Amino acid sequence: MKKAIIDDGFNSELVYDAEFEGNLEIPKINKPQKIIIPKEIIPYSIFKTRKEYIRYNGGICFYEHDVKFADILKNPKEELENFKNLECVITPDCSLYRDMPLTAQIANVYRSRAIGYYLQKNGIYVIPNIRWGDERSYTNKVFNEKFAFLGIPKNSIVSIGTYGCIQSKESKKYFKEGLKEMIKELKPEVVLVYGSMPNIIFKDLKDETKFINYKDFISRRRKDVI
Repeated sequence: MKKAIIDDGFNSELVYDAEFEGNLEIPKINKPQKIIIPKEIIPYSIFKTRKEYIRYNGGICFYEHDVKFADILKNPKEELENFKNLECVITPDCSLYRDMPLTAQIANVYRSRAIGYYLQKNGIYVIPNIRWGDERSYTNKVFNEKFAFLGIPKNSIVSIGTYGCIQSKESKKYFKEGLKEMIKELKPEVVLVYGSMPNIIFKDLKDETKFINYKDFISRRRKDVI
């Protein structure tokens, strides 16, 4: 009789041998031996679909709609060979909308860290992406821990994305509050920023760490066309 294959629904094999942090048991991504700053960052969907990037060896990110990187969330194992020649992979930017149920936000933090741990374990240079929602994710108001920052090494390199996330006054407020808490909690040596860096958010924080800015892919292409 053929043995049945059971899908556990959350790829538990990704975190085999992982360490976990906090009461929520978020997988830990290890601190790299050295900090590598990528010369360029492009979105995963561009890397996957554009023929001109077939020999691309810079960094890739997931600062785009979740549906565009759904395949790596389902089966990151299939991407290992494609990633091995890259300078770095920034972990998936799974959505943490402020109006999402808290359980869904926590699950998306878990998914991002689990994939990051798995890629790192298989020899990929991983830069953790940090995403937060409202104050419940970046303060101790729930679970007595800042779950948006769990599983991330301190005094290292991280990445954040502003593209499409700071359009309203309210969004800017939450983004700046979360960013201040992230810097306080993780004390990163380097923060990569994919997207714009408006002074209203970043001006008061530029002495707190080293920010490296990358224009989003669409803005870059528009400039090239013009």
